[in-house]
Amino acid sequence: MDQIIALTADPAAWVALATLVVMEVVLGIDNLIFISILTNKLPAHQQAKARRIGIGLALILRLGLLGTIAIIVQLTDPIFTAFGHGFSWRDIILIAGGLFLVWKATKEIHHNVDPNRGSDMFETRGPVVSFSSVIVQILLLDLVFSVDSIITAVGMTEHVPIMVVAVVTAVAVMLLAADPLSRFIQANPTVVMLALGFLLMIGTTLIAEGFGAHVPKGYIYAAMAFSALVEGLNMLSRKRQKRAQ
Repeated sequence: MDQIIALTADPAAWVALATLVVMEVVLGIDNLIFISILTNKLPAHQQAKARRIGIGLALILRLGLLGTIAIIVQLTDPIFTAFGHGFSWRDIILIAGGLFLVWKATKEIHHNVDPNRGSDMFETRGPVVSFSSVIVQILLLDLVFSVDSIITAVGMTEHVPIMVVAVVTAVAVMLLAADPLSRFIQANPTVVMLALGFLLMIGTTLIAEGFGAHVPKGYIYAAMAFSALVEGLNMLSRKRQKRAQ
């Protein structure tokens, strides 16, 4: 309690909190896009429930990881060396998550491009999507994004209360934005392809970071913002053309 009181009176702590909240919200965008695309494949009456469960799991995982900071810090220690690079548990998690994200985004792009969604190399069980399978996929990516999120938080501040507030705030923003974002993606088919492109890029970035190639997050999010701006202009253009007809 004394530590919390001391932090509230420390301007540096407030700056660290504000910075970390922004970082956690930005990192949560990737998670939220994936959740929105997956849950939109479910029946309408299950979508909101799946989104809340997915985001709730993200919060539980993040808070659980915060409770094991000593272990989280050790995740960055190399456990074996290959190709001249020391791989840690964090690297392995990022590579596995990146591969899953690339595979999932590629499969969804394939199904959006191909109108005849029969059995193929991407889907051997048909187009049926179950509630439980969606939750399992969300949980897998929640784990990857949560590890990345908490390691980022540990690198920015040593105060656990600041991390907890930042994580809870970021997840609250995700919860508020989940339904509007999902409705927007569902109402604009071209945005789905753009979002899948984002996931493909994020998955590739995770794999690259797992192999030791540092990719500045600023470049990634700047490219995403620019692409979203261009898509916004295209949507505005299409809307005006419809009005003119």
